[in-house]
Amino acid sequence: MKIFFTAEYSPEELEPLYELGEVVLDGWATGLPKMPEEELMEKTRDADILIVSYDDVTRKVIENASKLKLIACTRATPVNVDMEAAKERGIPVIYTPGRNSDTTAEFTIGLMLAIARNIPMAHKALKEGKYTNLNDQKKETKAGLTVDMIWDMETTAPYMVFKGTQLKGKTLGIVGYGSIGKRVGKIARAFGMALLIYDPFQCQIDIEEIGITKAESLESLMSNADFVTCHMKITSETKGIINKEMISLMKPTAYFINCSRGAVLDESALIEALREKRIAGAAIDVYEREPLAINHPYVAELDNVVITPHIGGATNEVLVNHTIQLVSDVKRFLNGERLLYEYRS
Repeated sequence: MKIFFTAEYSPEELEPLYELGEVVLDGWATGLPKMPEEELMEKTRDADILIVSYDDVTRKVIENASKLKLIACTRATPVNVDMEAAKERGIPVIYTPGRNSDTTAEFTIGLMLAIARNIPMAHKALKEGKYTNLNDQKKETKAGLTVDMIWDMETTAPYMVFKGTQLKGKTLGIVGYGSIGKRVGKIARAFGMALLIYDPFQCQIDIEEIGITKAESLESLMSNADFVTCHMKITSETKGIINKEMISLMKPTAYFINCSRGAVLDESALIEALREKRIAGAAIDVYEREPLAINHPYVAELDNVVITPHIGGATNEVLVNHTIQLVSDVKRFLNGERLLYEYRS
């Protein structure tokens, strides 16, 4: 049993896989770039099981691997696997749903705090030498008073420039209340936020409790939320769901957060709203095109957006999670048991 393995992984959790067959580590698993199609075709010609993270498992790869019996992809959705070609061959595809749900939820809250409190902007200013002294100058305290540690109280002082808004008492609108959306909501509730949920596939009775309400429509959520965060897979219904009309409904004091997929958003409409200060700000981890262009407005122009380079799921714990998931399902497959993580498109 040859297992060709190019995925990210946690070494300790991968150990049981070596007991199941000949494991060949290559490509991304060994620190190499994404493997070209021709190379993957050649190296998987005699593989029984193929496990990848980012390599493209195309029809050519699948059809060329005559012994292939199982494909595993360590992604929340196996977008890089030709599911139709696998189906035609009768090859099951396993994936790792929920592997990064906690990590992405935490990161979403981090972005909310970052934009609400202007944390990256303040950090950047200090790094650039703003609001600093040229030497170790000390302020004099008048007799009878306690030392006041505030930096300054002019209108140009950081206390004024970076004044933000707290999360407690605000309404968080969550568009998509699945694995990640629920976790975001749970953390937000600990901050004292009320939740407004839009998810057509969630019943009202499964959502609502004190402080959590299912929105009647997406329009209602966009109009009433102080923060809007998206957590959806890309489908024909969700592509471009946050469009110009939806953004126009947001409060001028509201913030938009996206750790989902760039395709759920009309990026040009958000840029226009940010440019014209029609909303308070945005925090974005995913984009219409990645990597971002150096002259993209998020990078080169706008000062009311926090941006990160698609790292919402980038933690070591994610590797542990998906390694455990894939190893356990490979065992089930070899034992003829029902798979827990088989993808069904």
